[in-house]
Amino acid sequence: VFTGKADCPHYAKAELLADYLQANLPDFRVHKITQHPDKWEQWLHEICERNGWEHKESPIVWRELLDLGGKGLLLGGLNDFLQYAEHYYSIPSMMSSEEMLDIAEENLQAHIEIEKEEEEIKSLIKPLQIWITSASTPVCYHLIPLLANGEVFGMTTEISIHLLDADQFKEVLCSIVLEVEDMAFPLLRSISEHTDIDEAFIQADIIIVLDDVLLNLEVKSLENYIREVSEICQVYAPLIEKNAKSEVRVISSGKTFVNLKAMMIMTYGSSIKPENVIAVATSWESAAKAVLARKLNMNAGGVKDVIVWGNITGCNYIDLSHAKLYGYDCAIRGPANFSCPLLNMIYDREWIHSEFLSALSSQVCRCVGMLPAHAIASVLRYWYHGSPGEIVSVGILSKGQFSIPEGIVFSMPVRFQNGNWEVMTELEINETTQEVLGRSAHELTQEKLVALKEIEEVHPYGA
Repeated sequence: VFTGKADCPHYAKAELLADYLQANLPDFRVHKITQHPDKWEQWLHEICERNGWEHKESPIVWRELLDLGGKGLLLGGLNDFLQYAEHYYSIPSMMSSEEMLDIAEENLQAHIEIEKEEEEIKSLIKPLQIWITSASTPVCYHLIPLLANGEVFGMTTEISIHLLDADQFKEVLCSIVLEVEDMAFPLLRSISEHTDIDEAFIQADIIIVLDDVLLNLEVKSLENYIREVSEICQVYAPLIEKNAKSEVRVISSGKTFVNLKAMMIMTYGSSIKPENVIAVATSWESAAKAVLARKLNMNAGGVKDVIVWGNITGCNYIDLSHAKLYGYDCAIRGPANFSCPLLNMIYDREWIHSEFLSALSSQVCRCVGMLPAHAIASVLRYWYHGSPGEIVSVGILSKGQFSIPEGIVFSMPVRFQNGNWEVMTELEINETTQEVLGRSAHELTQEKLVALKEIEEVHPYGA
């Protein structure tokens, strides 16, 4: 192994002699490592420290004892190699000083050009930049493997993950980074921790907001908690506008005020595209399917088209009127794509209005990591690859669909296609559902009014 500074004449002389030996000796193999002059000292220090060598100049030459399984055997510098070649092979070097200088200059130019080409190649590979806030939470811990294994964005898409949290959680973030690096995901280009808020969301393609407030209404009023949410978004939104890419996609998730977070990010970040900000309701969908599947003694994968309406982490409504069962073992059989209405198979309506809702609420509130992480990953997969034939519930900015007031983030049924989503306005809803949606819309409108009041108090003459 020959390595040295690209502009070193001694390295050029050793390199030329090594090339001659390789060309004329059948079992002589050469591996060259050329270093830029600016990086040479640091590189030499690291290689010597790793191998327990002492060497101070360019070049450095050693033998790799691969067949013996041992560490490299240091030969030394130029003079050591010249003596080695003459002693073992009776081949001296006849290169003049002028030739050494000419080749050294050529080596440096060639090294600079190679480095430039490598940088250009790297620039063509642009991994998705994913930022996760409150990254010390268990949800993030469970989410990272789902994002990095290729199932969400595809087996050819590389990603870089950036973990953002307060300085007090720096040690936790560093531990996560080390553990993820040890897992050696092929598609994970890099993972890093960040505690400086000014660095947040640089070149972000995707931002996953996991921030929550711990509700305890005996200690604080609801208005105070809404103020906290508003303050968080007031920090994030301008940074997203400033640092993230123009087409950045923002996902709001968590256990509290998921709709409001999405709403406030749009409010404080006027240049962020509203269609690129959504709130995740998939946790409720998945949990509902699991509870229903247990009731019907079937696989949860066969339960489709459960809809979550309204305030995801507040007054929501689980609508089963469009739900279907696939592969259900009943009296009527059909092909693989045959389905039957779920409500036709559950005759106990009292169970739906009592035990079902109770079990569902308990299940979602009890989950700390895997379920919400899976929900986020599922929505991202739909967003990038589509959800053909399946209803997905997400919180989006209402434009008056289903008679829902405009200007609030409301969970409703959508389909994902070609990197976008569209509301499934063709679905019919009955009067009972419309009445429930009205109550949920009122709750979200009140949250928005309280949050906007806080804005006016901070900026009485406008933002």
